[in-house]
Amino acid sequence: QVQLVESGGGLVQAGGSLSLSCKASGLAVSAYHMGWFRRAPGKEREFVAAISWSGDTMYADSVKGRFTISRDNAKNTGYLRMNSLNAEDTAVYYCAATRNSMSRVPATYGYWGQGTQVTVSS
Repeated sequence: QVQLVESGGGLVQAGGSLSLSCKASGLAVSAYHMGWFRRAPGKEREFVAAISWSGDTMYADSVKGRFTISRDNAKNTGYLRMNSLNAEDTAVYYCAATRNSMSRVPATYGYWGQGTQVTVSS
């Protein structure tokens, strides 16, 4: 049974930082492309960042230069480091995994975590 479990969310002041983790079980992250998405209140789920099984990365324009996606194959865990947070980053953040291709499209991903809340106070 595949499980992705996010952690690390919380309340942070604008300008602060948070690191999210996505612990995988039932699959090896080294063989999957992993993505982070978020859903803000009243908005559609949107792409944040993705990392391929080979380490290539891509980011949404809104987070480029502030967020960093990474992966530790030995720990079977993905990460999202978020710096210079602002109120627009407030959302539930989800990690996802796929063997298809690294993508900005949620439907590409077959496995999802339950999400972790990030709230940025201004």
